[in-house]
Amino acid sequence: MRSAKREEILDYQTYEAQRPQFQSEVFAVKAARRVHVGRCLTFLFENDVTVRYQVQEMMRAERIVKGKDIRHELETYNALLGGAGELGCTLLIEIDDPVERASKLREWLHLPEHIYLLLHEGSRVRPKFDEAQIGADRLSSVQYLKFPVGNAIPRAIGIDLPGIEEETQLTAEQVRALTADLNS
Repeated sequence: MRSAKREEILDYQTYEAQRPQFQSEVFAVKAARRVHVGRCLTFLFENDVTVRYQVQEMMRAERIVKGKDIRHELETYNALLGGAGELGCTLLIEIDDPVERASKLREWLHLPEHIYLLLHEGSRVRPKFDEAQIGADRLSSVQYLKFPVGNAIPRAIGIDLPGIEEETQLTAEQVRALTADLNS
C-alpha cells in the first residue's frame, strides 16, 4: 500500500487555507472505507489520504514546523497502513456511556483475536494487532489492526467473539476502495 510522502505535506499555514476543501475530499475517502459492525464497532480502513490528513491535523493542532517532527508524524501514521498485501485499519469501540464502556472493554479483552475479514472465496483472515493497545484486564477503545490479505479482496468483516457475533457485508463502493488501496 502506498504511504503518505513528505513532499505531499503542506506547512500548517498553507494547510489551514486549504483545509475545508481537503477535509471534504478526506471525508469522502473515509466514507468509502468506514464499516460499522453491530451497534458500536466502527472499522476505518486507512490509506495514504487518511494518513496525510492525520499528519496535517497534528501539524495544525501542535504547530509543528521542524522537519524531524514532521517525519516522526509521518512514520507514526504511515505505520497504520501495513505493508504489501495488508489492509491497515483503525477500530473504534464507540460506547458513549462511560460505565458501559468500561465494562465492555473488560468483557471484550480478547476481541482483537475474534475479528476477521471474509474473503470472496470464503476464507477468513485474522488481523495482526498492536498488543500495546491491550492491558492486563481491559482493551483500549481504539485498536490498530492489519489484515494480511495478499491480493485477495474482502467481502465482509465480522466478529466471532461469543456474545457479539456480527458480520457486515461490504458495499460495492467499499470493495472498490479496498481493492484500489491494495493495488496502490
